[in-house]
Amino acid sequence: MRARIMGTEIHYELCGEGSRRVVLLHGWGASVQLMRPVADALEKDMRVLLVDFPPFGESGRPSGDWGVPEYAEALLTLLRQEDFLPCSVIAHSFGARVAIYLASNDHSLFDKLILTGAAGLRKPQTEEGKKRAAEFKRLKACCETARKLKVFGKLPDVVEDRLREKYGSADYNALDADMRRTFVKVISLDLSDRLKNIGQPTLLVWGDRDTETPLWMGQKMEKEIPDAGLVVFEGGTHFAYLEQAARFNIIASKFLLG
Repeated sequence: MRARIMGTEIHYELCGEGSRRVVLLHGWGASVQLMRPVADALEKDMRVLLVDFPPFGESGRPSGDWGVPEYAEALLTLLRQEDFLPCSVIAHSFGARVAIYLASNDHSLFDKLILTGAAGLRKPQTEEGKKRAAEFKRLKACCETARKLKVFGKLPDVVEDRLREKYGSADYNALDADMRRTFVKVISLDLSDRLKNIGQPTLLVWGDRDTETPLWMGQKMEKEIPDAGLVVFEGGTHFAYLEQAARFNIIASKFLLG
């Protein structure tokens, strides 16, 4: 199914049956496909909504440079259009950013939250990271100066692309110029101060070998969210919910269905 929301086409799927509802939110660069194993496990007991965040999966491109507030507004509009509120949420990584933003704004939207490998907290910058950032900024400024001289042709653009490949993250480099602006807006928003405002029972599921959103982030969320518990999957990475799917689905079902 498709809905036109905020100037873009959003693809979503509905499955399952029951009076209880849950929306599944994927991570950055993924799609509903990575949430389907969870949907398959829950659909016999719950009504399940899967959403492709723009521009991933089968959804269109965002209509502008979206940040977390715009993604949250688009999701909330869809949930209201489908009369899917209140509902529970299972969110991975970037999807958790959106869930945290909405849950901290309005306690009436969601019944329960399951956040796995949740993003939204800013990593402390190391001295090496500060050095790399300063170096990239200096070299990029050189490219800008060369571009203004208009005597080097396309060389400044080529060099700047090489600099992005060297200094940028894999997620950043996989995007075009427009989506890079969106990506920067998304990761620049630190949601730490919102954790204390989450009123829903919250289950945190983390892999102890997660390098994208390290375990300390889950531990901080458990401490800051008033009603939260943390389950650690030994040997799990950022995708622990898929790597240990049977275990995750049993835990999620028991938590959501009580």
